[in-house]
Order: sequence, then structure tokens, then C-alpha cells
Amino acid sequence: MHCQCVHEFGQPLRADHRPDLTPQGTEVVLSVTAAGVCHTDLHIRDGGYDLGHGRRLEFAKRGIELPRVMGHETVGEVVAKGPDAGKFDTGKIYVVYPWIGCGTCATCVSGEEQLCLTPKFLGIHVDGGYATQIRVPHPKYLYDIGSIPPETAAPLACSGLTAYGALKKVESTLKDHALLVIGAGGLGLMCAQLLQALDAKAPVFVDIDPVKRASALAAGACAAIDPSASDAVAQIHAAAGEAPVAAIDFVGAEATAELGFNALGKSGTYVIVGLFGGAAPWALPLIALRSLTIRGSYAGSPGEFSELMELARNRAINPIPTTCYKLDEAETVLNSLAAGKIVGRAILADA
Repeated sequence: MHCQCVHEFGQPLRADHRPDLTPQGTEVVLSVTAAGVCHTDLHIRDGGYDLGHGRRLEFAKRGIELPRVMGHETVGEVVAKGPDAGKFDTGKIYVVYPWIGCGTCATCVSGEEQLCLTPKFLGIHVDGGYATQIRVPHPKYLYDIGSIPPETAAPLACSGLTAYGALKKVESTLKDHALLVIGAGGLGLMCAQLLQALDAKAPVFVDIDPVKRASALAAGACAAIDPSASDAVAQIHAAAGEAPVAAIDFVGAEATAELGFNALGKSGTYVIVGLFGGAAPWALPLIALRSLTIRGSYAGSPGEFSELMELARNRAINPIPTTCYKLDEAETVLNSLAAGKIVGRAILADA
């Protein structure tokens, strides 16, 4: 098998050639058809997250061992299965649920594997999809893509699921109030498509990039606002017809956190998804005085992924823009993503 690997944090990916994978027990091996390139992959390559105030979360101190094949948005075809994998249709093309936990703790048993304290996330803790093959621990993590093109299905495992998981946290507000969406990258555009599928009110988008703002409008936003404008908060309120009751931040930077916080109405909910980095800029008394809820959202559960795939197979979700590249272009694609040059989602697909 051929793969692109992180051999040293902070350094470019390097190509590896390894023996083909052999499944054991319940494992399944897939031939990779498409692998999405996610902003999280930039943090993995770089070795951590900026926590603000000079602090940094270091992956090397959190049990992430190298070399590592990145890639957690993977579609493929089954080529081998272990003796205990059971019977399932090996003739289908599957998208892989990557947020795999230990399977035995109370969190995993409750159905929230993405929150497991001892995770085995594909492409992060174990090898992922920047490769010609991927190993999956059990066929229960395989979801039939039906007639969805592989390059469209791959981002559903992270971009789609992460947006869907965040929307589930504010779903009671979506039909009657315009959601504030910060960031019109792959996650934000997926969120816009999901809002249409959920018959929600048109959202208000914020992004610094005029090209991405145009993409948000094309995806169904009622407005797309430049956050650098001196009256950005007033523009948000005017477009939404009120101070938003919910906001989802797909960037997660200090500047976006300040804007989202300032734009919310009283009793509003601010959901942080993005991992750009930094520290919270809020005045603590205002959280209580305005009765705000601030919460995080990380990926989504297997149950939420099942719901999402049902929507996708029924064609309720319009695909976001995707551009396909060769596997050996992974490093170049990551650099383009870091420079903000990717609109929608980049996909590694040699076929």
C-alpha cells in the first residue's frame, strides 16, 4: 500500500510504501476511493493546538504516535475482512465513521463514542485514509453511500457530521430564528446545505473572504457579512431581524469568539466547533448578566451519522463544492488549505 504520513510534527508529509493490510478478528480493510482533507489535519501535521496566553496543546504529550497516516474522511470498497467480522455486503461502497472510542466505557456504551477518553480516532490515533488502504476495527463503522459519488460522501464523515452534530445542539431554534454561522469554509457550507434539508430558516453567514461569502449566499444564506466591518454586529442583527438566539462558530478564533458573543441576544447559545485557537475574549460577568450558554461540539455520534447518511442517501443534502487531487498532492493541498485557498472541500482521489 502507498500512503502519505506525518513522520515529524511541524514537517511536511512524506510518502511511505508498506505491505498491504491484513485484517484480524472483526477488522475490515478497504481500498480507499476518496479521502477528504480537513483543517484538523493541519493541526495534526503541526503537532497541536494554540490554547492562547502562550499555551499549546501538544499531541506528542497526548499519546499521538508517529509516523501517522492522516485522513478521517474516507470512502472505500471492502477488499478483506477478518474471521470475526460477520456477514455484510462487501459489494457496496462505504464511508467510514472515524470517531471510534474504546467501545466499553460508559461514554461509548451511551452512544457518544466521539467523546471517549481513550479514543482510537482514524487518522489521528490510528492510521487513516491518506492511503490506498485503510483498516477499520469493525464493519459497524461502515455506512453505505448508496448512489452518492465517493468524493461527495467522504466529507460527510467529518465536515457533514460535525456540522450536523452542532446543529442538533440548537435544533429547537432553527425553524423560527436565523442561525448565525461564522465561517464559510467546508464546514460552514455543509451547515448551509443541512439547514435547507432540515427546512430551517435561512442563516446569516460571516466570513472575511469575499469569495467564501459569495459561496455562502449561493448555498442559501440570507446574508453574508464581512466581520471586519465596523458595524458587523448591527448588520447581523438587521439580516436576522433580531439578535440571534443561536450561533455556530466553525472557526474558533479569538476574533470570531468576540464577534459571536457580541452578536448573540440574551439567553442565546454560542456553539464553538472550530479549532483555530486562542483564548476566550469574553468578560465573565456578561455571561451571567446575558444568561448565555457557551458550549463546544466535537464531531458527532454514530447515531447522528446514521441520521445524516439517511438524509444524504435520500438526496436531501446538496453537495458542497469539492476539488479532487492525487494522493501524492496531499502536502500541497494542506498548504493551500492553510493559506485559505480551498473553497468547499479538497478530496484525495487517485481513481
